[in-house]
Amino acid sequence: MTQEDKSAHMYTENSIRVLKGLEPVKERPGMYTLTDNPLHIIQEVIDNATDEVLAGFADQISVSLNADGSISVEDNGRGIPIGLHPEEKAPVVELVFTRLHAGGKFDKKEGGAYAFSGGLHGVGVSVTNALSTRVEVTVWRDGLESRIVFENGFVVKPLTSVKSPRPKRETGTRVQCWPDSKYFDSPDIPEDTLAKLLRSKAVLMPGCEVSFKVEKKDVVQKWKYEGGLREYLLDQLPVDPIFPPFEAQGFAEEGDETFDAGEGASWVVAWTAEGASERESYVNLILTPSGGTHESGLKEGVFLALKTFIDTHGLMPKGVKLQTEDVFARASFILNAKVLDPQFQGQVKEKLISRDAMRLVSAFVRPQMEFWLNSHIEEGKKLADMAIRSAQNRQKSTVKIEKKKGSSVAVLPGKLTDCIDDDISRNELFLVEGDSAGGSAKKGRNKEFQAVLPLRGKVKNTWEVDRNVLFGNKEVHDIAVAIGVDPHGPEDEPDLSGLRYGKICIMADADVDGSHIQVLLLTLFYQHFPKLIETGHIYVARPPLFKVDVPKRGKKPERRIYCLDEKELKTTLEKLVKDKVPQDSIQISRFKGLGEMSETQLWETTLCPETRRLMPVQVGSLGDEMTRTTMNILMAEKESKSRRYWIEQHGDQFEVDI
Repeated sequence: MTQEDKSAHMYTENSIRVLKGLEPVKERPGMYTLTDNPLHIIQEVIDNATDEVLAGFADQISVSLNADGSISVEDNGRGIPIGLHPEEKAPVVELVFTRLHAGGKFDKKEGGAYAFSGGLHGVGVSVTNALSTRVEVTVWRDGLESRIVFENGFVVKPLTSVKSPRPKRETGTRVQCWPDSKYFDSPDIPEDTLAKLLRSKAVLMPGCEVSFKVEKKDVVQKWKYEGGLREYLLDQLPVDPIFPPFEAQGFAEEGDETFDAGEGASWVVAWTAEGASERESYVNLILTPSGGTHESGLKEGVFLALKTFIDTHGLMPKGVKLQTEDVFARASFILNAKVLDPQFQGQVKEKLISRDAMRLVSAFVRPQMEFWLNSHIEEGKKLADMAIRSAQNRQKSTVKIEKKKGSSVAVLPGKLTDCIDDDISRNELFLVEGDSAGGSAKKGRNKEFQAVLPLRGKVKNTWEVDRNVLFGNKEVHDIAVAIGVDPHGPEDEPDLSGLRYGKICIMADADVDGSHIQVLLLTLFYQHFPKLIETGHIYVARPPLFKVDVPKRGKKPERRIYCLDEKELKTTLEKLVKDKVPQDSIQISRFKGLGEMSETQLWETTLCPETRRLMPVQVGSLGDEMTRTTMNILMAEKESKSRRYWIEQHGDQFEVDI
């Protein structure tokens, strides 16, 4: 590189850019919301309105798709506070829409604004503001009508207040926003999806009237349910249930030693003989399309109750092993959980990962299901028969697959600790870095469906290794034999009938060496087993870097909180400070590697399907050609110059763990 070239690529103090205010959202909108269309940023506003209903201060929500392209959301709640914040010295309504971490949902102490809400992320409507060309907020509160206007995230008309034309008792908030189309793949909000969302809100909030107006079509829909979940589910089902649905609820009362008062769930489950299943779950009225620990609690409670019923009545045939999936194969359900401090996976809140939620929901579902079964003996026997037949069909299918695998002459690697279950829709293989971590994984795993293959040292860089000599490396050989699939190219049609595991999970330390091993394994699968990536069988486990021990406080038991990285640790500590946990009582530990974790810690953070963070590996939006070009730059032996140039150009976009 010439001196002129070096000067053109100087890396100095001026190269560092600090993003302020709402700039991070505008730079990387996909980190904060879904960018298919503006629905999710409107949902953030709707969620604020539903939180007012959930808190018992509102019973009306109106949403309008206006002819000018804007969307309005109005509620008759308390109204966003308009006074000056005691510390920030700015109107609270302004802070809510312009600061990423400002909101009433952080105030969880007794007498706080919200006991139950849709999460603690605190970036909701500020993201709506950042990704809109204009936002107008009107608040009716304290006998005043107050208005503030934003454009592109900035205040253009400061807060002004006049005497309200409404009676003083008629309070509320109206937010009207114009989403900025440049941030979304499509500028149009899907009307049917929004209508379904609003209808479900009405179902989950008995007595609340929800209306939806489409101005261009001059159409207004209104929903108000007094009794809710059962009626809603039956409307969704394509056919009638085989027997009456199982509907119940359970909530913790004051003085409960395990859960906070008000925590619990309401649910309805129906079984049909045919047709698609309808399943929806919510946490504090927030839709969780990817489910999570609350759904697992519902399934566990129903499964354990039915298993007890089957054992009591001697219904289980010899040799049949029932699984949760067998009970829910033909089940549809609506679940609405109420959790005091919900933790979600990602800002878009698609999946609940709160560990206690599974125990919470299961604790209320199981006794209610046992009561239902013993009150409906004939229906219980029909359900048991349905689940048993599902288990028998699954086991027969597994036997057929096993016979095909029996023709293989390959001998499984001696260091492979296999699982008991052969069902690839359920079982998992963890490729673990080193014997130490492998030992913890073997002790901490669920041996029914989780297998462990420890790898010694770094796997060979196989980007430029010919397929015919690939097995010269023992680690690569053992991986291929363990998974039961031969190496192949992107154009080949490989035989996947011998695949032994539905999920093949790369599990490496959360440090630089671990990242290197992870990249080498991803290179192996992308270059020599591309069909496994294409069909969704390759995953990357994300173990945490930090453990935060929080002591027992009052009714709240001692807690362990795991943090993925420095950013998550900072957020956790800030939250604990807001919860008034004494700082000197908090203990922070950093894991040097997976081998340092006990089997219990490894299970909780990296192995347990309900609480781990497991990322599916997919070819990104750039497409296979660009991905292959990039991989070649990063992994090819003779591309060192290209790698250096790439690092100089793009290295500042990534965080380095030193």
